[in-house]
Amino acid sequence: MLDACERIARFVHGKSIDTYRSDEMLRSAVERQIEIVGEAANRVSNELQTAHAEIAWRPIIAQRHILAHEYGEIEHDLIWRVATVHVPVLQRQLLAILPAGQ
Repeated sequence: MLDACERIARFVHGKSIDTYRSDEMLRSAVERQIEIVGEAANRVSNELQTAHAEIAWRPIIAQRHILAHEYGEIEHDLIWRVATVHVPVLQRQLLAILPAGQ
């Protein structure tokens, strides 16, 4: 999850929402990494999810489902917000719970 968050941060760094909307490759790259985050979140044990309820596990997993199965319904502005607002928060949360050095 952390690796995908870091990739998303690199992909969107210095970009605008207008660039995101017009750049098919950027959109695809960000969407794929968000899918990876959601798939990884889905594999986190219930115990760990419960222990770290500050992380929005269900919405993260739900977003992956939308990207993977309802791609005709993707709202680019929402994905941009996920990438630029929610992913940085998630990245900080993951860093706080991972053992040092990982």
